[in-house]
Amino acid sequence: MPAKVLYRTSATAIGGGREGTSAVDDGSFTATLVTPKELGGAGGEGVNPEQLFATGYAACFLGALRFYAGQKKIDVPDDASVSVSVGIGPREDMGFGLDVAISVSLPGVDSDVANDLVEGAHIVCPYSHATRGSLNITPSLA
Repeated sequence: MPAKVLYRTSATAIGGGREGTSAVDDGSFTATLVTPKELGGAGGEGVNPEQLFATGYAACFLGALRFYAGQKKIDVPDDASVSVSVGIGPREDMGFGLDVAISVSLPGVDSDVANDLVEGAHIVCPYSHATRGSLNITPSLA
């Protein structure tokens, strides 16, 4: 839990959870939700919670990487990128679990420096912090 909340947002899902809509309460973003065929749904146009999580995590991790690099006075190239892969499947104890992989591209950055930036971002990133202990995530360089 942060010592002081600097920003808060909220969203609401309506419908069947994986079918329906999900929207940010201030009206700035609305998503049509569809269940992938792999999970027994019809698929089609729209997104699913795993895609939304991957998108948010990728953006947050790249922001954390840039923050950490700034603290160390290291320039991050404009074409740096973070890709997050999110898989879902059944847990042995009932319910579902996530499998997450993070791949970071830092073109032109020395590999030792890049590895330090990735490790530091994984410490700083609030998504990484929130999932620590419940998901096994090891970011890697692309």
